[in-house]
Amino acid sequence: MTERVNPERTLERQGIDGLGRVYYNLLEPAIIQESLARGEGTLGLGGTLLVSTGKFTGRSPNDKHVVRSAATEDSIWWDANRPMTPDAYDVLRADMLAHMKGRDYFVQDLFAGADPSHRLDVRVVTELAWHSLFIRHMLRRPGSAELAKFEPEYTIINCTSFRADPERHGCQSEVVIALNLDAKEILIAGSEYAGENKKSVFTLLNYILPERGVMPMHCSANHAPDDPADSAVFFGLSGTGKTTLSAAPDRMLLGDDEHGWSDRGVFNFEGGCYAKTINLSPEAEPEIFATTTRFGTVIENMVFDPDTLALDYDDISLTPNMRAAYPLDYISNTSETGLGGHPKNVVMLVCDAFGVLPPISRLTPAQAMYHFLSGFTSKVAGTERGVTEPEPTFSTCFGAPFMPRRPEIYGNLLRDKIAEHGSDCWLVNTGWTGGAFGTGSRMPIQATRALLAAALNGSLAAGQFRRDPNFGFEVPVRCEGVSDELLDPRRTWADKDAYDAQAAKLVDMFAENFEKYVEHIDEDVKACAIG
Repeated sequence: MTERVNPERTLERQGIDGLGRVYYNLLEPAIIQESLARGEGTLGLGGTLLVSTGKFTGRSPNDKHVVRSAATEDSIWWDANRPMTPDAYDVLRADMLAHMKGRDYFVQDLFAGADPSHRLDVRVVTELAWHSLFIRHMLRRPGSAELAKFEPEYTIINCTSFRADPERHGCQSEVVIALNLDAKEILIAGSEYAGENKKSVFTLLNYILPERGVMPMHCSANHAPDDPADSAVFFGLSGTGKTTLSAAPDRMLLGDDEHGWSDRGVFNFEGGCYAKTINLSPEAEPEIFATTTRFGTVIENMVFDPDTLALDYDDISLTPNMRAAYPLDYISNTSETGLGGHPKNVVMLVCDAFGVLPPISRLTPAQAMYHFLSGFTSKVAGTERGVTEPEPTFSTCFGAPFMPRRPEIYGNLLRDKIAEHGSDCWLVNTGWTGGAFGTGSRMPIQATRALLAAALNGSLAAGQFRRDPNFGFEVPVRCEGVSDELLDPRRTWADKDAYDAQAAKLVDMFAENFEKYVEHIDEDVKACAIG
């Protein structure tokens, strides 16, 4: 079993000693062998690894903390980020390292970012072997020559068996995610949900990149097959369709979740995809479906037949948030470089549980900043602990849990880049139509795909639009392959008065939510305020 590491760059050099055996940069077959030997999972069809995350099947946003210090006092958005004192962090770290002594650990040295000029060199230390496989899929994998000289800029230590003590460690529960930006270190404990590793890296990039003039984005991205300059980005929270809609067969996929927008264009942060598998089918999403029987894919929290190992894509008894983690090259139309040009189209995906937003609307740069700061959507069951059905919410920048800085910093970056590069911006509702959740139906994915295809090829922008009386944006009046009725959500409701009441309710929610941004934004954005 080959362990690839320069002996001068071991954990001991970082003051992490007394561990059992440490496995450095194992490749996929070796990690799977170790995981199976330790009883962490089951070998599935095609050589997949079937695992369960136990008690926690989603992220724990309320357990995430940032160490408050002189250096971070004025740069962190403390309204949305829980502080931790440096002393509490030091106690937490000492207790975790003491707990780790004598135990085996797995190390992956990886890149976050496809653009070498903006990437972050990250070392991820995990107690579970399968977490090592997961993060190896999620981030970008250095070659042997790059590993030989690898120096971690940030280190993540994930000790799943350690239980935090709120009184002793200044946290909320036995689960803790603590970011120490001064020490360039993140501690994770108490949860086996692998997504905490991935989102911790995203949070780091969201802190570091804006100072370089790079816009970090919770989005998927793709480009035209023969033209990387013709790129598009798709903002959205989990469950709004980022993975599904960006993996269009007639476009080249850059990535499904996290990207940066620099002076040279768009670049993927990651090296893999973390796709939801609930109701996944070979007819609707053949390429993603095929990854669930590919060697090394991590199948997380899916029910399977104990004899045949066949996966049940409809059984949500473990969680609706069941997922597959796999490398990007498992999708055939994936960019090898992870690099694209400046987006010609910026798409904001929302899941409207009220059923009143049109399936697509065109936004000005100022309106784009308004809706980006608003971040309206519905939390989808399972993505976070405690969410069991779609729940209307406002998550600023379509990713408030991962935004360490004030939202206006990201909003201004986005508005300026859209204006500078002349991007068309679209608000796309993948939620409900014909009524609210429980009465209406989910937006037909065929219609969403047809509308997006028309937006990306330029034909939608060349057509006729109407101004929406409730929200002020422009809505196309027709699109080939989509019924005119669907484009006007009021017409899809049997009870028009009920639609008007729901629309008025949502307008009031937008207005109330946006009050907290008014003193921080320019007049052109204020003029876009709804309500």
